[in-house]
Amino acid sequence: MALAVTSSSTAISGSSFSRSGASSESKALQICSIRLSDRTHLSQRRYSMKPLNAESHSRSESWVTRASTLIAPEVEDFEQLAKKLEDASPLEIMDKALERFGDQIAIAFSGAEDVALIEYARLTGKPFRVFSLDTGRLNPETYRLFDAVEKQYGIRIEYMFPDAVEVQALVRNKGLFSFYEDGHQECCRVRKVRPLRRALKGLKAWITGQRKDQSPGTRSEIPIVQVDPVFEGLDGGVGSLVKWNPLANVEGADVWNFLRTMDVPVNALHAQGYVSIGCEPCTRPVLPGQHEREGRWWWEDAKAKECGLHKGNIKEEDGAADSKPAAVQEIFESNNVVALSKGGVENLLKLENRKEAWLVVLYAPWCPFCQAMEASYIELAEKLAGKGVKVAKFRADGEQKEFAKQELQLGSFPTILLFPKRAPRAIKYPSEHRDVDSLMSFVNLLR
Repeated sequence: MALAVTSSSTAISGSSFSRSGASSESKALQICSIRLSDRTHLSQRRYSMKPLNAESHSRSESWVTRASTLIAPEVEDFEQLAKKLEDASPLEIMDKALERFGDQIAIAFSGAEDVALIEYARLTGKPFRVFSLDTGRLNPETYRLFDAVEKQYGIRIEYMFPDAVEVQALVRNKGLFSFYEDGHQECCRVRKVRPLRRALKGLKAWITGQRKDQSPGTRSEIPIVQVDPVFEGLDGGVGSLVKWNPLANVEGADVWNFLRTMDVPVNALHAQGYVSIGCEPCTRPVLPGQHEREGRWWWEDAKAKECGLHKGNIKEEDGAADSKPAAVQEIFESNNVVALSKGGVENLLKLENRKEAWLVVLYAPWCPFCQAMEASYIELAEKLAGKGVKVAKFRADGEQKEFAKQELQLGSFPTILLFPKRAPRAIKYPSEHRDVDSLMSFVNLLR
């Protein structure tokens, strides 16, 4: 429920995984945090974030100066590297990735033809790590494949599981098969996207089995290597995670020829007509002549057949610059995060002597950078509960966008503002680091 502020006297009311074992969404996302085209040039510059409130009175100046010391690290020009590797073999790309990142990179294994990635890693002769997302709804055949792969390669797959409390809440509120009625995105976010986010927080790079031919129209522009456009890595912030796609230019038939030639374990479901394999309730065999993605979420529009793991690589149809998907799940939903209405924000702006400090994120639920910081923001809200700081959200896209630009310093999504108890103006969070520790330091310095 959106809340409004009524007066100055009225309250306006996740770790890295273990180390065992060895483009873009086009125009709909152009306003997100930092444009993807800008990200590719990070290697050409080192920059510090400057406060927008520098003209405020001296107290605000000193606060903002102290909070603006985070400097984004310099990174390689991976766009240039992707061009150099365009004609390279998957083995060469895999070797380059493992050489560059060592034990700070891991293969994302989904239990389908991703076995090819593990085989390529083995052929390099370098140590490698493998992780997988166990959603709790996989087929028995997929679990048997996991076991066979571990034995074949002498590795231990690093499993990531969804948060039990979130799964419990979803199932109790909506039932076991709510995705058949209201779409798969919410379930995938709980069971896949958030566990993946936690896994990647412990890495500097990851390797995926994405191919351009997997989903024409949505994955047709996958690069060989890129700065991950959605997720954050070990260091946090823009450019902190690199994504490698060694199979980007390989056709599915060639991947299968490779698997047969190398005689590696494969999922038994493939022999039953399954091609693209995910969770048991959301996967079925495809008929001859059907595209492989037809077996995933078959009850939905063919253009929506993505779970969110590779959202930054989805190619959207041409449309208005501010267009967004028709159905989008709300984010930052927590009992500790207050949903503010426009009226509530306006009243908050008027208060100069607040009883509590307020931290407010200006967001759009379809923005992948907002989605990427969701877990950190909710965790921060839990830590600040009852400690004199209210944590809130304000949806600033659509009709509210102009208001947010003029009154709330909105430049891109997400924008984070702190309203201190005794300062007349809001202070804009100046860094791309949106992890809990960085946000907490900002709040503690200024509230």
